[in-house]
Amino acid sequence: MTETVRLVHGAEMPRIGAGTWPLKDADAERVVADALTAGYRLIDTAQAYGNERGVGLGLKAGGVPREDVFVTTKFNKEWHGRELAAEAVAKSLDTLGLDYLDLVLIHWPNPGHDRYVEAWEGLARLLEAGTVKAIGTSNFKPTHLKRIIDATGVVPDVNQIQLSPASTRREARAFHAGHGIVTESWSPIGGQGVKILDEPLIGEIAAAAGRTPAQVILRWHLQLGLVPIPKSADPRRLRENLDVFGFALTEAQMTALTGLDQGESAVVDSDSFGH
Repeated sequence: MTETVRLVHGAEMPRIGAGTWPLKDADAERVVADALTAGYRLIDTAQAYGNERGVGLGLKAGGVPREDVFVTTKFNKEWHGRELAAEAVAKSLDTLGLDYLDLVLIHWPNPGHDRYVEAWEGLARLLEAGTVKAIGTSNFKPTHLKRIIDATGVVPDVNQIQLSPASTRREARAFHAGHGIVTESWSPIGGQGVKILDEPLIGEIAAAAGRTPAQVILRWHLQLGLVPIPKSADPRRLRENLDVFGFALTEAQMTALTGLDQGESAVVDSDSFGH
């Protein structure tokens, strides 16, 4: 069992998870089952990925009791509304074949649509009703987070953002820390046009530690208190990505990795992009 972190509303969330984008249903079923067999207990999907059905089948095929798996999904701007959020969750539950969700996220703030506050109000109702164990956001900037907190008094359990040594998101992480929000990292080892695995520095640290470059980066996330959700369709890499609790990076190595930061230019701008 991997380590967990306690979220602000009381749920226990594993410290590392398996992402499922851009897998289609058939591959998602296999990868989720493989991930559970490898020892993952956090599985991340989204309505936009189009693979919730496959993820649900993989959860069943994995043979792990439902209460031992932390399942996350996300909904799009078409569901941004107090009642619409409940409809989005009901739709995901039906597609996944589950009775409840551990964490539901608003996938993007879509400020041009300007309904994310209402979506957050809807999620807060579902949390109070016990339909979901935890609620959160994805790709929200501090300005977006402040707005929903000020409007409702309800703090997100999690904000899932694009984060890697190429973009360390200092401002966002500081805001999260100040409000008890757990930072979850998508594309934690690069991807989305961000190349980080081939950095010579990471190769040097990996060689010194006797680990893979991906393991070094994931360990960096963990030592910063983040929850990375790497994705891989390869069973061997799935196991390697999970095997990051048996070593530690030095303070100098952590500082060097953080020094690779390229700032906000290396991430998707959620003020202009979303779905």
